[in-house]
Amino acid sequence: MKTTNDNQTEIIAQVTAVHKDLFEINCEKGNGFARVKRGHYDLEEEIYPTTGDYVAIDWQGKDHSIILRTLTRSSALSRMDSTEGREQMIAANFDYIFILQSLNHDFNPRRLERYLTLGWQSGGVPIVLLTKTDQIEEYSDQLAEAQEIAIGTEVYPISAVTSEGLAELEQYLQPKKTVVLVGSSGVGKSTLINRLLGKEIMETQAVRENDSRGRHTTSHRQLFTLDNGAKIIDTPGMREVGMWDVSKGLEQTFADVEAYFGNCKFKDCHHQSEPGCAVKEALANGELAPERWESYLKLLEEAQFTNDKTAYLQKKEAWLKDLSKSVRKMNIRR
Repeated sequence: MKTTNDNQTEIIAQVTAVHKDLFEINCEKGNGFARVKRGHYDLEEEIYPTTGDYVAIDWQGKDHSIILRTLTRSSALSRMDSTEGREQMIAANFDYIFILQSLNHDFNPRRLERYLTLGWQSGGVPIVLLTKTDQIEEYSDQLAEAQEIAIGTEVYPISAVTSEGLAELEQYLQPKKTVVLVGSSGVGKSTLINRLLGKEIMETQAVRENDSRGRHTTSHRQLFTLDNGAKIIDTPGMREVGMWDVSKGLEQTFADVEAYFGNCKFKDCHHQSEPGCAVKEALANGELAPERWESYLKLLEEAQFTNDKTAYLQKKEAWLKDLSKSVRKMNIRR
């Protein structure tokens, strides 16, 4: 706790849920609600808070506190909002990302690649959970394919109903560690949270039998604390997994693909029609699957498009900040 130049008493809180412009927070005073200080956030002088963020607040009671600034993040998971073409923050300050895919109609290797790319870019460690083992008799093929894709991380088949595989997750659900859950609607995020919390705190809904799709049980991002002190951030199901600034994520997720790049005859090989191309050779002899290469190219193209847009938005935001500062200086002189 400290006093600012404006005689405000700052204390540190964590954002546990976001409801548009209203934030649930937890701090030494207890649980409450807060809103951002408009003068700081409207002009984008501060990073807008998301679930998991630590923020400095001016405590003014359980329902009227003010968020003054967002503290530096240790990790941040985001995607591209396709409707607005901007970055959408999902969660912050976590250690692991549990990527859930169910072993029925939801299992999708290409979507898994997308989640892994976002996960590696975030600063956390992605862990793949293949859910609903109780609903399928044989899943060795799906498990093998997921393990081949999930380079550098672990894959666990689990069931929140029978408890299969849950004991192996205890190594991640440790005190002072935070896990964020991501996946499509209906993959079992809410059911898993209920099982880990030991009580029915999250509403669950049955999925349609014909395509195993469910409604968005979770409508907002919310942080829960287990009895041992571990934290879990639940997120709404994602229909689309848009790429946003994933240069590092691509390198990690497709390490098997990029390993061929240094073996081409020419250093500036574009892997198209050049002779002595290691990628073309790997595709021809079956070492590299065509769908894996096509997926890499597609995500790379998306990432390059997003990077161009990111640069434009950053320049625009810098211009707005400079304009805001100039206006404030003019008002002070008057």
